[in-house]
Amino acid sequence: MDKLPMNDVPMLVSAINFLLRDHEFETLDEICNHFNVNRAALEAKLATQGFEWSEQQKKFW
Repeated sequence: MDKLPMNDVPMLVSAINFLLRDHEFETLDEICNHFNVNRAALEAKLATQGFEWSEQQKKFW
């Protein structure tokens, strides 16, 4: 994956959860660093659509 689908929230959530589930990245911070995305801005964007980050489960839901 070259970049995250930032303009399509459901696809963005799916992509992040996929990358974590398949162990391509261990943490959300690693994903944000790799794709040069501000974590706080990412979480805020997804929160506006009803998604929240679970650190314990390592996924958005």
